[in-house]
Amino acid sequence: MIRIQGIQRLDDTTIRAGGNGDNWHMTWANDDKQYAGLCDGKGWSTIPGYDGKPYNARVYGINGSPPGFTFEHLPGYPDLYSEEFPNFSRYYGFGILAVDGLIYQFLSTPNHPFSLPDPRFVGAKLIYSPDNGRTWRNQDRSPVRWEGWEERNRENMAFFYEPGDAFSLLTALQMGKNYQGNTDGFVYVYAPNGNTEGTMNQLVLCRIPKSHVLDRSAYEFFAARNLDGSATWTKDINARGVAHTFPSGWVNTKVHPYAWHPSVVYNAPLGVYLMVNWGMGCAPDGMWFGKPSYLGFWVAPQPWGPWTQVHEDTAWTPAGDSNARAYQPQIAPRWMAEDGKSFWLVWTDFQVIDGQRPFYSFNTQHVRIITP
Repeated sequence: MIRIQGIQRLDDTTIRAGGNGDNWHMTWANDDKQYAGLCDGKGWSTIPGYDGKPYNARVYGINGSPPGFTFEHLPGYPDLYSEEFPNFSRYYGFGILAVDGLIYQFLSTPNHPFSLPDPRFVGAKLIYSPDNGRTWRNQDRSPVRWEGWEERNRENMAFFYEPGDAFSLLTALQMGKNYQGNTDGFVYVYAPNGNTEGTMNQLVLCRIPKSHVLDRSAYEFFAARNLDGSATWTKDINARGVAHTFPSGWVNTKVHPYAWHPSVVYNAPLGVYLMVNWGMGCAPDGMWFGKPSYLGFWVAPQPWGPWTQVHEDTAWTPAGDSNARAYQPQIAPRWMAEDGKSFWLVWTDFQVIDGQRPFYSFNTQHVRIITP
């Protein structure tokens, strides 16, 4: 493990790649493409397959590398048209992972429509593709269908109303193309420990044998880090431990709680796990996006830590824009330099300019890792 002294964001490399949508959790598949999940958006009007409809969950292929990358519509992804079903079955595609020729995606579910009081995320449905996004199946291998609110339960969700609402916003650890950087045979999934200040800024994780991702009974939860650096795991989610705690004061109370949803990759050339995470810049009344977000980077020798912070922005303003309302940073797994000393960071910006959100889209910039 090479020691990392810091992170330098290169604002002059910022690319506004357009489109309409947010979150952009990414994975690197065996066909050498990145696959990115979109939430709450219409995608790109400039690519074949665009239909102008708003989606809560889509997946796009990404070909190439900055500055010359392009996006690809996946017509086989199961559609959920929020226009047609405004209060029916909204899922949000977050954690995604390509491993051993399969692509898995966790789709977070709220407790009820956001139009009702006190919405929050309470679980996640798991779907997968055996053919790089051409077709998709449910966790039980049946064709994907979108369950109504009253149909959702622990039989058709990977996580559902877990203790404290933990494991509702999921992130999959990325370990190279088709997960080939992995050596211990496990998939690792991270999440906030709940939906409130004091729990949402706690990081929890589970591990799953690579060949048993569809089997919820195979999931083990991080319980504790041992003195020798190893971890203790448990099948009992109630006995889960906290792998790291992020700064307090960055969880909103209005709209719905949404913060501290990380992106984690294994940087093989440096032998280090690299995490970026963010906190919501709240207004005094708890409303989201009242000020610039918090941005931090952490490194660790193992997926479970210990995590050491190497960078902090208490007012994250990409491209030097003081009006930025950036969120959900993602480390693009395919866009990491061969020597591991730089990568591309992707994010969305919620700011309003002249009544529009021009950067509510795919934004990326080059980031340099500072080593001795």
